[in-house]
Amino acid sequence: MTRDQDVASKKPLWQRLGWLVLIWALSVAALGVAAWLMRLFMSAAGLTTH
Repeated sequence: MTRDQDVASKKPLWQRLGWLVLIWALSVAALGVAAWLMRLFMSAAGLTTH
């Protein structure tokens, strides 16, 4: 076992899961922003859904 793995294994489970949830939430937010920007640009170009 390397030193990095040893340090990571000593962190509490809630902290490791917290990082996982944080990364997931940020990726979902980034996807939402990208979708919103694409919709904004498509709307500006005259492309609508109705």
